[in-house]
Amino acid sequence: MAFGSRPAGTGKHRGSSRLSKKTAGYAGIAAIATTGVVGSLAAPAFAADNHSSSPAAGNALGAVVVADELAGDLADQAVSQQRVADHAAAQAQAEAEAKQKAAEGKRLAEAKAKAEREAAERAAREEERKRLNTFVSPLDDSYVSTQYKAGGGMWSSGSHTGIDFHAASGTSVHAVGVGTVVEAGWGGAYGNNVVIKHNDGTYTQYGHMSSLSVSVGQQVTPGQQIGLSGSTGNSSGPHLHFEARSGSQYGSDMDPIAYLRSHGVSL
Repeated sequence: MAFGSRPAGTGKHRGSSRLSKKTAGYAGIAAIATTGVVGSLAAPAFAADNHSSSPAAGNALGAVVVADELAGDLADQAVSQQRVADHAAAQAQAEAEAKQKAAEGKRLAEAKAKAEREAAERAAREEERKRLNTFVSPLDDSYVSTQYKAGGGMWSSGSHTGIDFHAASGTSVHAVGVGTVVEAGWGGAYGNNVVIKHNDGTYTQYGHMSSLSVSVGQQVTPGQQIGLSGSTGNSSGPHLHFEARSGSQYGSDMDPIAYLRSHGVSL
């Protein structure tokens, strides 16, 4: 018969060939995926093409399974490595940010400390400036016992050229303001005396002292001790004779109380 003229084995052989080729294709893919590891396993599948389908197909399918497992392991390993890399990167970034934050904190703290130090220095300079520009009384807790221009035979000029402060012998006498000592020693009728030239060009004189603690050319500041009160020279008893002058010469005297008050001293 016409339909039975084709040999039955031919169709069977062609079916086996198609399966073998397909299986071999899988084996080739597996070989590529596993960088040559599975290629040697898949090679018999190509050699068995058109000859035997079952052993080659089994080997190839097994190779595909192995390749899939290896690919999965490689994928898992890649994910794990990526996670480790991401964690390391995040940790490095956190450490860098912490260092930057610490450095910024240190910078701000140093800037604050510097600003506070400079502010304290400015305040100290301002306080010193005010102190140096401040005048004080030549004696603490005292009072004027003889007024300026008081008359009498005790004074060669016929009147008192300064004021007398009540003081027991040995009382500390202070410079009334910042200045330079231009005289320190015996002053005739003034006894042991000190004359100070101040920054505004005026002079102050301190007489009848028992002892002196400054010398000519010395810089003095307000409130600095210059000697001790006494009764040397033309004196009727312990006290401090204080004069204010517009110049260095005798006769340039001015009202000491008005002078001190004009410089902020309350008497």
